[in-house]
Amino acid sequence: MARKKVRSVWHDLYPEDQAAEMEMRSLLLQGLGAWLGDSGLTQTAAAKVLGVTQARVSDLKRGKISSFSLDLLVRLAARAGLNPKLKLVA
Repeated sequence: MARKKVRSVWHDLYPEDQAAEMEMRSLLLQGLGAWLGDSGLTQTAAAKVLGVTQARVSDLKRGKISSFSLDLLVRLAARAGLNPKLKLVA
């Protein structure tokens, strides 16, 4: 039996191109949030690793997606050692 492709809520809220970006931002934000939780670092120490302020780390931790662009989230994930990659699927 074929599996039905599950669409994210972003597709209900945005046109396809914007929904794709929001999905990527959401995934990066989730990964950074997990990294923050698993790293054992204080927000101040994490801020130094990421090259941002402690307030920005707090925004990451609280999942404030509107505060971060896709390119910034990619850079932060790379700085955290998360090795972000993009995969295109037809």
